Amino acid sequence: MRGQWIKELVAAVLFIVVFSLFPFSTTASAQEFGGIEAGRVVLGVRAGFAPLTQQLSEDTSTSIGPLVNFQAMYSLNTWFLVGMMLEWERHGVSVEQPDVDLGHQDTVSVLPTIEIRPARSGSLSPYVNMSFGVNVNSFGEETAVRISPSNTFAWRLGWGTDYKLNERFALNVEWAYKRNDGHTTGTGGRNNDWNASSFGFLFGGKMFF
Repeated sequence: MRGQWIKELVAAVLFIVVFSLFPFSTTASAQEFGGIEAGRVVLGVRAGFAPLTQQLSEDTSTSIGPLVNFQAMYSLNTWFLVGMMLEWERHGVSVEQPDVDLGHQDTVSVLPTIEIRPARSGSLSPYVNMSFGVNVNSFGEETAVRISPSNTFAWRLGWGTDYKLNERFALNVEWAYKRNDGHTTGTGGRNNDWNASSFGFLFGGKMFF
C-alpha cells in the first residue's frame, strides 16, 4: 500500500514537470509564455460532481455526489501560484445485498495548494495544481448502524483551464483526483476497508485582482 502511494506521488510530480514544459499551441507566435501576471490574487467558485474511483467498501454501493470548491490563490511570478482550497462533497451509501440505504458521507477538504501556469494561448490559460491537506469525514446514518469514518490525509492533483472573458473575469473547468483512504469505527467494530478517493469535475468562474 505504501509502495503504491509512493508510485502515485512520483507519477504526479513527473506529470507536473512534463505539463509545465509542454507547449499548448503549435503556433509559437500565438503563445504567451507564463500564464498569469505576477502579484495577482485569484478567487474561484466552482461546482460539479464527483464519482468515487472505486468501491467505497466491500458490498457497498455509492452514488455520484455533488461537489463544491472555493479557491484563493496568489501568483508569485508569471507561472507559479500558492494558495488554499476548501472543498465539500457528499456521497449516498447503501448496502448492495440486501439493498439498504445506510446514509451519506460528507467530506470537507482543507487543501494548501500550489499551481503552475506555464503558458497562455489567447484567452485560454491552462494549468495544473497539487494540494496536500486533510479530509474531514462525517457520516449521516439512515439506520441504527453507527458509522464513524476517520479523518484522512488528503492529496489532490488537478488540471484545467481558464477562459478569460476580460481582465477581471474568467470561466473555468477543472478535473481532479483526490485521495481519501481511511477506516471507520462504530457498529461491528473497526473497518479498514473504507476508501472514498474520488474524481472531481468542476465548472465555474474566477475573479482576478
